[in-house]
Order: sequence, then C-alpha cells, then structure tokens
Amino acid sequence: MTVTQHARPAADGHPSTGELVGRATEQVSRLLRQEVALAKEELAEKGRRAGRGGGLLGAAGAVGYVGLIVLAGAATAALGLALPVWAAALIVAAVFFAVAAVLAATGRAQLRRAAPPAPEETLDSVRADVDVIRERAHR
Repeated sequence: MTVTQHARPAADGHPSTGELVGRATEQVSRLLRQEVALAKEELAEKGRRAGRGGGLLGAAGAVGYVGLIVLAGAATAALGLALPVWAAALIVAAVFFAVAAVLAATGRAQLRRAAPPAPEETLDSVRADVDVIRERAHR
C-alpha cells in the first residue's frame, strides 16, 4: 500500500523526512517487485533447460533400448544365418547406439547448464542492491 503525501517542502526547500521515507518505501517496494519478476524469469529458463535435457535423456534411453533389441536380433541372426544378415543387423545396432550416445551427451549438457536451480543472476542483483542501499544509508 503506497501512501501519497502532499506535504509542503520544508522552509529551506528540501523535502520533509516523511516525504523521504515515503519515497524510500515506494522505491524499495518497486525494487523488490522487479527482483521477484527477474527471479521468476530466470527460474523459468532453467526449468525449460532441465525439461529439454530430461527429454533428450529419455529419448537416449528409448533409442538405446531399441539398439539392444536390434543387437539381440543380430545375435540370433548370426547363429541361424550366413554372415551378411547378422553383419547388417550389427551395423543397424551400431547406428542406434551412436544416436543414443549423441542424445545422451546433449541431454547431459542441457542438465548441467540448468544447475544449480537457484536464480544466480537475481541473487547477484539483490546483493548489489543491498550494497548500494547500505552505502547510501551510511552517508
């Protein structure tokens, strides 16, 4: 709640103490709202990165599972048929494993970029704001 004061300036032309306190309260309130908005934005971005990384890791697991199935088919084919069939199945399995490795590496990199979940930029900004307020209060 902001109270607007229409007090007259002091005789020397400077604002009264009440006006200064009112301005300071309003500025601190606005600053806190801005910092909360910045923290929300930063956490949303980190959440999106974590979601992408988790999705990529899930895809890597699914593709790796398919690779295992193909590898099992290759082993079966190798036992029952001539060399060309199982060799082809091994090549297909190798391709699936390569895709799984790329997805896993990309997903892991996304998760590392998302951590830690704390809004670091906002915390740094708040610390700087507190330092400025302390400095001005001691003048």
